[in-house]
Parts: sequence; C-alpha cells; structure tokens
Amino acid sequence: MLNPFWRVNMKTRDLFILFYLLIFPLSSEAGMQIPEHFNTYTIYIENDSFANTDRDYTNGIKLTWSTPYQFDLKKFHLPEWSYPIINRLPFVNDSTKYRAVSFSIGQNIYTPEDITRRDLIENDRPYAGILYAAVGFHSRQGRRKDSWEFNIGIVGPHSYAEQAQNTVHDLIDTNEAEGWDNQLKDELTLGVVCERQWRLIESNSSRKFGYDLIPHLGARLGNVQIYANGGAEFRIGWNLANDFGTCPIRAGCEINSACRFNAGNPSLGWRRKGIHLFFAIDSRAILRDIFLDGNTFKDSHSVDKEYFVADLIGGVGITLGRFKASYAYVYRTKQFKQQEKEQVFGTLTLSMSL
Repeated sequence: MLNPFWRVNMKTRDLFILFYLLIFPLSSEAGMQIPEHFNTYTIYIENDSFANTDRDYTNGIKLTWSTPYQFDLKKFHLPEWSYPIINRLPFVNDSTKYRAVSFSIGQNIYTPEDITRRDLIENDRPYAGILYAAVGFHSRQGRRKDSWEFNIGIVGPHSYAEQAQNTVHDLIDTNEAEGWDNQLKDELTLGVVCERQWRLIESNSSRKFGYDLIPHLGARLGNVQIYANGGAEFRIGWNLANDFGTCPIRAGCEINSACRFNAGNPSLGWRRKGIHLFFAIDSRAILRDIFLDGNTFKDSHSVDKEYFVADLIGGVGITLGRFKASYAYVYRTKQFKQQEKEQVFGTLTLSMSL
C-alpha cells in the first residue's frame, strides 16, 4: 500500500521537506556532526486516559532533540545562513550568554465528548489534529532564560490524527472515534513563540533539601493560536536541578539540555540525583485558537471560545544523572462556552542526555 504521506498535496509536502532540509543540511560534514551536538532526547506524552476520559485535548506527543548550552553557536554546526538570523533575534543574540538549540516534531489530537456519534455535534468542539515541526533558540544568563520557537505544521486530515487515534483504540480494544468526517479542513500552519523564565526565589543549598520559584511570561502568534501567557512553577525537594523546571507540551519551554548545565563544572550534572514535587500555573489570554475557532480561510465547524484559560499542574520529577523524568496531572479550565466541565489529563516526560 502506498504510504499516506505521499498522498499529501505537493505544496504541503514540499514545505515540510524544505523545513527539514533547512534545519538539517545534507552536507556530509554537517550530517556527521549534528548527532554529536543534538545529544539530549526528550519525549513528551500527554493523554486524558490518565484521568479516565476521552474528550477535548485527548492526546499529545512530542519528540525533542536539543543541544547543551554553549557560548559559541558555531559548535552546533547549523546551516551558515542561520547564524545571521539567530544573531538578530532579541534576547538570544548575545554571544556572552549560554545558548542552545532544539528541534521538535509532534502531534496533538482534539475530539468532542461523544466520539460514538457520526453527525456534526454543533454544541461541542470540532474534531481536529495538528502535525508539526519546530526549531527553538534558547539562551540563559544567571537566573534568566529566553526562548524563541518557530513552527510549521498542518491541521486537518493530513495531520493523521484520525489514523493515530483509531489505531491506538484498536490496539487497546476500545471504541473508535466515529466523527472524524467532520474534522477541520487541511490548513498549513505557521507560528512563532517567545517566552522568558526566571528563577527568582530559591534556597541557598544545591545539594540538600531546597525549593525555588520559576515565573514565566510569553506570547504566541500565528494561524494556530494567538495568545499572551504567564504563570509560575514552585519546586520543592532534594537536590533540585539547575534548570528552569518542568512544563507540559508548551511551545517555547521544552529545552531539557539544561539538566547537564553547571557553569563551574559541566561534568557535575551527570552525577546529580534528585527528586522533587512541583506545582505550576499557566494562564492564557487568547485571541485565536484554530481548534475552537475553526479554519482560518475556509468554512468549518467552530464553537464560542473562552478568552481566558488556565492550567493548574501538580507532579513529581526525578533526576538520575543523564536521565530525567516527570509525571503530572493538569487541570484545565473550560475552553469554550458550551463545554460542560473542565478537563484533567496526565503528562509524562522522559529525557536522556548522551
């Protein structure tokens, strides 16, 4: 059977290929060196089955490759044309700061509450999925970290959200979602995200029981979402990592190479072991959300969104040398007027540095 990827229209497929080639050039020199420097691998899994539901934001998965922090961007062996662009980005263009690069691919899936119905459920959210790729540029100096992320993706049937969800449902022997014929139409997506984080309040000890507070502010522009967000994370536990906390799948904050960061002794990060609890909030003022407002340029199903949404997060994280893991529950307030109740889902993050 012909792989369904090759049935995507040529324009969309070529844009994905171009994006990939721009980030990972095919020169033999760069091709040999990039694996050496993109040496932290992170997988994010979010699913509402952790809370025994199957509705709204029902699944998200993301894979991220990231570099360690370095002063010299040339060590990452990126395409030559990319350095002038990076050096024009506010906050990350300072060569006196530690900087890092990340590359991500992912998929999110959204469904109404009753997935057994084939008809259009007008008072519930649209079926929707997104398949995307993103490149992020990050800098840190002292207790501050800045991030820019640029993403490209596709919403609609060629996100393959229907196939992904129903394949999993078949594997676990549960009902398939029947209403995917009503999903949003194909739409190419582009977006940019910026975010700043601080470590403001922290205990003096790095090897004992301690705590810290990590506020953040950010914004996103594009045809997927337009919002401004802010929040904070509080961590308490033993031997807290010298990083900027744990977040679920949120554009702009997914850099886990910081787990090995130690300006005085970089090798110290490999020997660290710790465990902590974390509690966080992220609030968003939302101007646009394609998964609720519907397609940008075509008629599609839509609902009346809420303009202010908040996530409350609680979980546990561990650090074992080169390995980091966290598990959390996310409580999300109502996202649209007709939504009957808030959502709860679980999020699992696993990260390994080589």
